[in-house]
Amino acid sequence: MKHPQNTPSKASFSTMPLYLSAPAAVALVRRKGLKNCISGIAEHIRADFLRWPDFDKTARVAHHSPHGVIELMPISDGTTYSFKYVNGHPQNTVIGLSTVMAFGVLADVATGAPTLLSELTLTTALRTATTSALAAQTLARPGSRVMALIGNGAQSEFQAIAFQHLLGIDTLRLFDIDPQATAKLVANLSGSGLTLQVCASTAQAVQGADIVTTVTADKACATIVTADMLAPGMHINAVGGDCPGKTELDADVLQAAKVFVEFTPQTRIEGDIQQMSADFAVTELWEVLHGSRTGRDSDAQITVFDSVGFALEDFSALRFMHTEALAWGLGERLNLIPQMANPKNLFGTLLDSPLQAVPLHRQPRLVATA
Repeated sequence: MKHPQNTPSKASFSTMPLYLSAPAAVALVRRKGLKNCISGIAEHIRADFLRWPDFDKTARVAHHSPHGVIELMPISDGTTYSFKYVNGHPQNTVIGLSTVMAFGVLADVATGAPTLLSELTLTTALRTATTSALAAQTLARPGSRVMALIGNGAQSEFQAIAFQHLLGIDTLRLFDIDPQATAKLVANLSGSGLTLQVCASTAQAVQGADIVTTVTADKACATIVTADMLAPGMHINAVGGDCPGKTELDADVLQAAKVFVEFTPQTRIEGDIQQMSADFAVTELWEVLHGSRTGRDSDAQITVFDSVGFALEDFSALRFMHTEALAWGLGERLNLIPQMANPKNLFGTLLDSPLQAVPLHRQPRLVATA
């Protein structure tokens, strides 16, 4: 990891970070355009994956409960630090809350001063779909046009648009155990130009698909895709299995495929490969992007991207959103850190008098007593 050599001057940073609220993020995506945001985030993720050794990486810290999980996801390149707070509670929709809710921070490593506080619920959906499509650009067979989309909840439209925009997918075969979720997706994508085929089962949806994307939400060791559904050359984008005790692929699917992951220490705990032995062979996506490892070895090979979501992707997405928010004049400065004329006098902020503004050399001299 690289470390900065120079400490920034006082004028080079602010103690008032930019705050990008959920409405401001929506406004940004509408003004920039959804497909332009997907392309921009993809460029940032690719660029950051290509400098993988620069980052201080760690698996996320998770608090599990019977109802879901709350996670913290930190990372730094020695100049900029970021973290994301995110939850996953599949039953939240019953009480009117999102399954996934998130926010994130960018900070200056040299000073520790936060530079951005941002919503990450919408942005997480964007970066997850973008990462999936970026991996498929690298691993799927060229010319893939048909994708099965299993799980039609909050993430599904983003996956569909990202694959349409970055890979040229033109047909979606859809299945969800909740018909209302599929109806929602069909309504939202009605003007997208995609051909939408509603299927009665996972097996029916997978039949004839070049790419299979699974984005189911239940916190369970499920087997959404089984080995009998596989076809030569298929690429599987497994997104929903993302914490201990939560899987989507049968172990035989993994045995039959060449498997790619983001950050191996994290994926062995959280991904579909948690079912496999500790020495089960995987390739990290950055290695393929970098050219140091091969991706797909043949048109007939089955490939799996066992995606759990890694902090570097949020780092990239936050960088993109920060730059675009400044360019579009969106967001507001947040008075998150106490403003002090004398940074050694935090207590002075509680006083009505301007004591905190008194220069240090003019403050009362303290006399020690016996």
